[in-house]
Amino acid sequence: MMIRNLIWRICAFCSFLCAITGLMSCQNQTKSSMKQDKVTAADILGNPEYQAISYGGYRMNTREIQPTVAEIKEDLRLLSAMGIKILRTYNVHLPHASNILKAIFELREENPDFEMYVMLGAWIDCQYAWSERPPNHEAESPRNQKEIDKAIELAQKYPEIVKVIAVGNEAMVKWAASYFVEPWVILKYVKQLQNLKHKGILPKSLWITSSDNFASWGGGGREYHNEDLNELIRSVDYLSIHTYPMHDTHYHPVFWGLTEEERQLKPRRQVDLVMGRALRYAISQYDSVKNYMQSIGVDKPIHIGETGWASVSQGFYGINGSAACDEYKQAAYYNLMREWCDEQGISCFFFEAFDEPWKDAYHPGGSENHFGLFTVNGKAKYALWDLVDQGAFSGLGRFGRAVEKTFEGNEEALFKSVELPSIPLTLDEQNQFYEFN
Repeated sequence: MMIRNLIWRICAFCSFLCAITGLMSCQNQTKSSMKQDKVTAADILGNPEYQAISYGGYRMNTREIQPTVAEIKEDLRLLSAMGIKILRTYNVHLPHASNILKAIFELREENPDFEMYVMLGAWIDCQYAWSERPPNHEAESPRNQKEIDKAIELAQKYPEIVKVIAVGNEAMVKWAASYFVEPWVILKYVKQLQNLKHKGILPKSLWITSSDNFASWGGGGREYHNEDLNELIRSVDYLSIHTYPMHDTHYHPVFWGLTEEERQLKPRRQVDLVMGRALRYAISQYDSVKNYMQSIGVDKPIHIGETGWASVSQGFYGINGSAACDEYKQAAYYNLMREWCDEQGISCFFFEAFDEPWKDAYHPGGSENHFGLFTVNGKAKYALWDLVDQGAFSGLGRFGRAVEKTFEGNEEALFKSVELPSIPLTLDEQNQFYEFN
C-alpha cells in the first residue's frame, strides 16, 4: 500500500512538472509570437540583424509549374540558415506570393522562433503591356487595381508577416519598353494604400514604397524629373532603388576596364580591383538618388530594393563580352555590398536566392537564369561556401538533396572559370571614373 501511494505521488509530481513545463513552453511560444507580431518595417529595414533577399522559388523553366508550399518551406529553411529574415516578392496575381506567406505562417506555427517577413510586390503595367498591340505608356493596365486589391487582402490576412508593400517593379524606368508607366500611376496606388493606413484598414506601421531603377527615382536624366515623381517621393515611406553595375560593364564600361599598368598585377588582384570599382559605381547611383531627393527638400530612408551579380552569361556579360560573370565575381560583389550596406544601415535585397530557369527559358546560359546564390538544384555557389564549411545547412537541402558546394568545393577549378576584364582602359578614362565617384 505504501509503495502504491509512493508511486502515485511520484506520478502526480511528474504530471505537475510536465504541466508546468508545458505551460512555460506555451508561454515562451506566445511571447515569441507576440514579439514578432509587433515587429515593424521601421525596426527591420536598415537593421543588419535582418538580412534581406529577393526570392522566387520557381524550379522549372516555366512559371506554369508553381512551387508547392512544401518546396517553399524547404527553401525558406535554407534562407533562414543564412541569416535571411526579409524576403522580397514581385507580384500577387500568381499563387506563389500567397504560398510564400502561407509557408512562413506554417513554419512559425511549427517553430515560434522562426522569423521571416515579406516585402510584398504588386506588379504594375501600362495599357496593352505584353500584348500584340503597341504598349500605351500614357495609360495603365485595367488589371493593376486587381493586383493592388490582392496585395491589400494578403497584407490584411498576414499583418504579422507583410511589413512592406511595393507598388510596381521597375515600372517607371523607360528601358522597360514593354510595360513602363509614368509616375502618376504609381503615385495613385501609393496614395490609395497610404489612405487605407490612415483609416486603419491597413496597419499604420506598414510601409509603402515602389521598387525601381535608380534613374527612375531621380538619379537619372531630366526626362525622369517631374512633379509627379517629386510627389511620389514625398508620399512613400522610403525609396527602394535598384542598381546593377554588372549590366553596366557592357552599357557603361568606363569603370570596368584595366589600365596597362594594372594588367601587370596578379589575376586575382586585377579582379578584386574591378569589383571594388563596381561597388563604388553602385554607391554613386545610390548617392545620385539621395542628392535628388534632398534637392526637392525631402529626407527619408533609401534602401536597395535590388542589386545582384550573375554567375553565368553567354551574352553581353560573358567571355566574349565584358567577362563580368562567374562565381568569384558574384561572391566578391555580394560580400562588398553586404559589408557596405551593413555599415551604412541600409537594407539590401540581394538578387537573388536561387537560380530561376524560367527567366530566359530558351537560353539556358542567359545571365537572367543565374543570379541565384544557390543553383536551381540547391548547390551553394562560392559566396556561400563558408556557410557550408560552418555546417549552417546541415540537415537541409533542395529536392531532398543535402547542400553541396559548386565545383565540388575545388577553388582551383573555380578560379579557372574566372575571366579577366578585356576592356582596355586609359589613365584618363580611369581618372574620369574616379571624378564621377
